[in-house]
Amino acid sequence: MPVESVRLPLLDDASAQRTDLERIFDTQRQAFAANTLPVASQRLQWLDSLRRLLSDERQSLINAVSTDFSHRSADETLLAELMPSLHNIHHARRHLKKWMRASRRSVGLAFQPASAKVIYQPLGVVGVIVPWNYPLYLAIGPLVGALAAGNRVMLKLSEATPATGELLKTLFAKVFPEDLVAVVLGEAQVAAAFSRLPFDHLLFTGATSIGRYVMRAAAENLTPLTLELGGKSPAIVSRDVPIKDAAERIAFGKTLNAGQTCVAPDYVLVPENRVDEFVEAYKEAVKGFYPTLADNPDYTAIINARHVARLNSYIVDASSKGARVISLYEQGQGRRMPFSLLLDVNDDMLVMQDEIFGPLLPIVPYQRIEQAFAYVNQRPRPLALYYFGYNKVEQQRVLEQTHSGGVCLNDTLLHVAQDDLPFGGIGPSGMGQYHGHEGFLTFSKAKGVFIKQHFNAARLIYPPYGKAIQKLIYRLFVR
Repeated sequence: MPVESVRLPLLDDASAQRTDLERIFDTQRQAFAANTLPVASQRLQWLDSLRRLLSDERQSLINAVSTDFSHRSADETLLAELMPSLHNIHHARRHLKKWMRASRRSVGLAFQPASAKVIYQPLGVVGVIVPWNYPLYLAIGPLVGALAAGNRVMLKLSEATPATGELLKTLFAKVFPEDLVAVVLGEAQVAAAFSRLPFDHLLFTGATSIGRYVMRAAAENLTPLTLELGGKSPAIVSRDVPIKDAAERIAFGKTLNAGQTCVAPDYVLVPENRVDEFVEAYKEAVKGFYPTLADNPDYTAIINARHVARLNSYIVDASSKGARVISLYEQGQGRRMPFSLLLDVNDDMLVMQDEIFGPLLPIVPYQRIEQAFAYVNQRPRPLALYYFGYNKVEQQRVLEQTHSGGVCLNDTLLHVAQDDLPFGGIGPSGMGQYHGHEGFLTFSKAKGVFIKQHFNAARLIYPPYGKAIQKLIYRLFVR
C-alpha cells in the first residue's frame, strides 16, 4: 500500500475536529442501537443508492481524482476504480439474502435432541481509513461490505486526495444520512484521532509502517482490525514461458496508475540467461502502451512532489551502489515520471528494501526455480505473488511452497477484481480479508446458537455423579 514517511501521532489535543468525530460516532452508534438488524430490503436500498450515485456522478468522480493526481488517466479510473466498484455492488446485491440466511450446523448424538445454527448480525459502527492511490475503489469496497452486513460507516479519506474527498463528502451526504455513512476529512492528526475511536471494526488500507500505529491506537479499545498493507510483491518468470507473454502482463501490472498500486509487481525474478530477453520485451510492451509520455492522456502522474522525490532518491541510491538504471524514456513531464528498469540490484539498496509504489522495476536473476522460491520466502510475506509459466506441476509448486496474500498465475492485479475471491495480506502485508462474501463476514458477527425445547436429555449427566446411566454414557461417548 502507499509508502508514507509520516508517522501518525498517538496523542491529540482536544480540538473541534476531534469533537466532531466523536459527535458523528455517537450519532451513528445511537442510530445503530435503534435498528440493530436492518432487513434485507433496507440494505439493498442502500446499495442501490450507492450504485446510482457512482453511475450518475461518473464524470465528476473521474475529474476529481485526476485533479488530485495532477493528471490521472480517465480510463484507469474507469477500469480500476469505478468498474470494479459497480461490479462489487452488483455481486453483493445478488447474494445478500443468501449471505444473511442463518446456516444450519450439526449437533452431536450425545447432545440430542437439539439443533444449532449460526446467525449473522451487524457489528455496529465501522471505521474505514482510505489511502490516496485508489481513493474511490478503496472507499467503496469496504463500504459495500459494511452496508451489506447492516452496519453504519465512517470513512476517513486521505489528505493527499482533497478534491476526491470533498466530492465524496458532498455526494454521500445527498443519498445517505450522516448517521448511516459519513466522510471525514483532515490531516494526519485527524486520522490518528479517527483510529482511536471505539469502532466495532476498523479497516485500514495503507503503508505497513502506518499500520503499526493504527493497530496500537485500536488496541486501546480492543477494536477488531482488518489491515490491508502492502510490501514487495514479486513476479517470477519461469525458464520456459514465452517471454513476451510474461513481459506484457507484468508491464500492465506495473504501469497501471504509474505503479502506484499496492499489488503492483515490485520486482521480477528472471532466469539469468533470459534477463536481456526480458528487458527488451518489457521495453517493447511499455512503449506499446505509452509511445510517449508528454501530453499522453493515458499516463498517470505521481500523486505529489514528495513521492517524486522519494522515487528519485531510490534511483540515486541504487546507482551509487552499483545498479544499472535503464530509463525507457529520455525524460518525463511534470510528475509523469519515466519508467525505469534496475539491474544488478542488491539488498543494500533502498529500492530493494521499501515498497516502491512507482514506475521502477528491479530485476533479480536466478539459476534454479528453487532459488526464486527461497528468495521470496526469506523476505516478509507479500500481498501478492505472480508466477508466469504454463507448466502445471511448477504452478502447483508455487502455490504450495510460497506464502502471500493472493496469487495470480500468468497475470497481474486482476485477482483483486474478482468479487468471489477474498482479498487480504499475511503477516507484514496485512491481516484479515474482505471482498464479496468474506467482506460480509468480516463486518458481521457470526453468532452460534444452540437450541433445545421441552425435552432435556442433559438431565442424565447432572450431579450427583456415579449413577449407572452416567457410566454408560462414558462408555459410549468417552472413547
